[in-house]
Amino acid sequence: MTKLHDMTQEELTKHWEDKIASELVGRKIVSVRYWTEKEAAYEDWYSRPVQIELDNGYILVPMSDDEGNDGGAIATNITGLDTIPVL
Repeated sequence: MTKLHDMTQEELTKHWEDKIASELVGRKIVSVRYWTEKEAAYEDWYSRPVQIELDNGYILVPMSDDEGNDGGAIATNITGLDTIPVL
């Protein structure tokens, strides 16, 4: 098995797409809510992101970067909701 740091960009992209798809494709969203100020403060975040909970208990929270430095927005193709903002 090729280590992640030895993969080409194409291999790395495929690896992550497959891993993410195996966990998320076919799941149902069961709740959507914004984090409370207390939850954001616990993470030392200035922004309150939206939290998406799936039917298997997984929770998705957008972040500003891979290091989790703050909550993030979500770009969409939903008419009238181009971006799910942070608060």
